[in-house]
Amino acid sequence: MKDAAAALTRGLSARHIRFIALGSAIGTGLFYGSAGAIEKAGPSVLLAYLIGGAVVYLVLRSLGEMAVRNPVSGSFGEYASTHLGPLAGFMTGWTYTFEMIVVCLADVTAFGVYMGFWFPDVPRWIWVLAIVFFIGALNLLSVKVFGELEFWFTLVKVAAILALIGAGVATLIFGFGIYDTAEGASNLWDEGGFFANGFGGFVACFAIVMFAFGGTEIIGITAGEAEDPARTIPRAVNTVPVRIMLFYIATLAVIMAIIPWHTIGTGSSPFVQIFEAIGVGPAAAVLNVVVITAALSAINSDIFGAGRMMYGMAQRGQAPAAMTKLSRSGVPWMTVAVMIGALLLAVLLNYLIPESVFIVIASIATFATIFVWVMILLAQIRSRRRMTSTEVRSLKFPVPIWPAGQIAALGFLGFVIVVLAFDADTRVALVVGAVWLAALTAAYLRFVKPHVHAPSPAVEPSPN
Repeated sequence: MKDAAAALTRGLSARHIRFIALGSAIGTGLFYGSAGAIEKAGPSVLLAYLIGGAVVYLVLRSLGEMAVRNPVSGSFGEYASTHLGPLAGFMTGWTYTFEMIVVCLADVTAFGVYMGFWFPDVPRWIWVLAIVFFIGALNLLSVKVFGELEFWFTLVKVAAILALIGAGVATLIFGFGIYDTAEGASNLWDEGGFFANGFGGFVACFAIVMFAFGGTEIIGITAGEAEDPARTIPRAVNTVPVRIMLFYIATLAVIMAIIPWHTIGTGSSPFVQIFEAIGVGPAAAVLNVVVITAALSAINSDIFGAGRMMYGMAQRGQAPAAMTKLSRSGVPWMTVAVMIGALLLAVLLNYLIPESVFIVIASIATFATIFVWVMILLAQIRSRRRMTSTEVRSLKFPVPIWPAGQIAALGFLGFVIVVLAFDADTRVALVVGAVWLAALTAAYLRFVKPHVHAPSPAVEPSPN
């Protein structure tokens, strides 16, 4: 094993970074969670994804500005420590790790459910156990293995979505299955109107909509292992608007144009329902492969992102020093082992988790995600205000609409937290979140503060 002072290997190419960015927002939130969002808002969910996507873009541009200027392991945890203080960095890093664990628990359980489609007699926990060790082992090999896995996983997901859009457009033009071309796209406004469930339903869907975008901040995590962060990070971030328009707006618009929104249930993926509606016979089997791929991709990214965050925190004294140990291939093996251990909880709890728990898990993950995004925005604002005019002019990837965009994004994220409070199903997320943040504060004051000194506000940009 390498010693703690060794650095992570910069083994992620531009191709890897682009596909990691591409795949980060294509997962459970789209393939399954979109059904719940549609159920709450009707066709107006399209506007919700558009608004949420714009805010996510502002967050990622803020992260991109800092990541290009100072590409480090731990990324936004490091930036929060530097610009907001060690406590903020500690809470940001561990909350992101908590987010990844919560989401990953759902994803490994989903994998077990999906495998039950072909092997109904095999206990679900066996599949959960197998996938935890399999993906964990792959993450121990090298960062290039992770990059290649994400490339191919994302390729499958993108191909499936493009196939859906293509089949949907052809159906709207020529008609297949149960669809009558005389209807046009009228399902988007004839079934109760665009705001079919009123403004209240439109607002309520944001809890699920923002969950779908959770994980996009992994772009910043990759900066510490990108071969050329000054080039690859901006390209990855700038693809976000196109991804949102294509994979969320276009896809869900096609689905709701063909299938009346109120008939889209949460019992299965809307993707399965659309292929069934247009008469594709083996739709269930084909889509099962796709959703399994989406789950594998999500588990892979979760282990990678949380592991690199813990590695960065350990370097700052905010996590056990053992987490800085690297394998011969430059992978922080202890953090991968910690994630595998945490995910074994899914094996024990799998039989206790009813299907209705998705909204609870989604809302808890949403709270954690929003907290991390708020800290990214605040760190970028503090960072920019500490710069001289010369430093601002030298920025290679400055945020747009400064500072109005960041202020608007912070206001919107505060609004989503309020939305969580008004829904009985999602209110538990605020309780869990408050307890979590209180526990982190107590842990920091007891175990970390006596040994950690605040870093200097002046952070020299990396030569990379």
